Amino acid sequence: MTIERMENVEVFNSEGKGRGLKATKEFWAADIIFAERAYSAVVFDSLVNFVCHTCFKRQEKLHRCGQCKFAHYCDRTCQKDAWLNHKNECSAIKRYGKVPNENIRLAARIMWRVEREGTGLTEGCLVSVDDLQNHVEHFGEEEQKELRVDVDTFLQYWPPQSQQFSMQYISHIFGVINCNGFTLSDQRGLQAVGVGVFPNLGLVNHDCWPNCTVIFNNGKIELRALGKISEGEELTVSYIDFLNVSEERKRQLKKQYYFDCTCEHCQKGLKDDLFLGVKDDPKPSQDVVKEVVQFSKDTLEKIDKARTEGLYHEVVKLCRECLQKQEPVFADTNLYMLRILSIVSEVLSYLQAFEEASYYARKMVDGYMKLYHPNNAQLGMAVMRAGLTNWHAGNIEVGHGMICKAYAILLVTHGPSHPITKDLEAMRVQTEMELRMFRQNEFMYHKMREAALNNQPMQVMAEPSNEPAPALFHKKQ
Repeated sequence: MTIERMENVEVFNSEGKGRGLKATKEFWAADIIFAERAYSAVVFDSLVNFVCHTCFKRQEKLHRCGQCKFAHYCDRTCQKDAWLNHKNECSAIKRYGKVPNENIRLAARIMWRVEREGTGLTEGCLVSVDDLQNHVEHFGEEEQKELRVDVDTFLQYWPPQSQQFSMQYISHIFGVINCNGFTLSDQRGLQAVGVGVFPNLGLVNHDCWPNCTVIFNNGKIELRALGKISEGEELTVSYIDFLNVSEERKRQLKKQYYFDCTCEHCQKGLKDDLFLGVKDDPKPSQDVVKEVVQFSKDTLEKIDKARTEGLYHEVVKLCRECLQKQEPVFADTNLYMLRILSIVSEVLSYLQAFEEASYYARKMVDGYMKLYHPNNAQLGMAVMRAGLTNWHAGNIEVGHGMICKAYAILLVTHGPSHPITKDLEAMRVQTEMELRMFRQNEFMYHKMREAALNNQPMQVMAEPSNEPAPALFHKKQ
């Protein structure tokens, strides 16, 4: 079964937005509205040897397809499940003599499926791939150029014995991938590993303060309710991260998705005052604010360069200098301050300077809580990381509190069966036990903790990357 619970939604004409989906019954926070497997999906070029091409799980050891030597699988089961989609790809790669990029591989997989099943609606689909938006007519000069290159490469890769499609249709499919490609993450939801097309999800319109979230779990996407949704209400997700002033979000949406956002938060500029917040007492002059904003922008550029070169101690130095300038001027919800706090807490955790990292992580979470929707997945992940950092620093009460808070958010956004929620539940149980011990006998708690940490390698944070957290929708850079 590729699609579940489609009776929960219906297509309608959303004013000013074109087609949309609305709820056919009432939903509450954490309800799964529908689940959908990809029409077609591929692993990113950079990860083809590390991620299973069927279930998209990261594995240490993968089996390689003996014929094309390109596709990798967890085991025989995944390899067998993939054969229908990989068969044509396998012979095309052998004939072409090399592996084309992820965009071309995805377009080819979509067209082989169209060749097999026709262009009509497949079971449970509310819209066919033919009817998805492609926005090719809105492409700028650079995008048009890229499209021509992709189409040329595709024509060389596409086997002569397969059904031949018109140039217009091939361009349509590339356009569909460009504006409907959804990012697939690994099993723990921490790294973007591939891109897929989900036709029903493509009908869900954007809102900067949405009533739904999308999560990739166990091979399929789930559209989950973030709060109460009434029967007949439009279902929305956010295509981008909310953490930006409305003008910047509108610019990003126009550039990437070719529409003008008319959501309430953009129209009224809600929370913009917090994003640009400055101290009240004493209130800094406009010149001082301008100067610190410019200093922050310059520092973020220097940080990017230092991170790319792996100079993490330099990153920490730059962040400390910037925070020193920001703290007397900016409020705790100011975007520039939150960006620096996020970077410095992550990098210090990686360097195992947990004490200092935990202080910055707490400040970051305090700001996030005033800005994000209470059931935002990115908020949940940030609180989880801050909780772990505080636990590592020995702040057991704060750590446990944050882990509980993150667990409550992830139960809504990811659900209890998602691997990251299960990990968090185990952490919650452990920190609760430690907290009880700490309250009974603080001295003994520290002694036992010290012994435990000496006997086992401390869990080290992943190396900070310049990559942002997996975005919901995949845009070709």
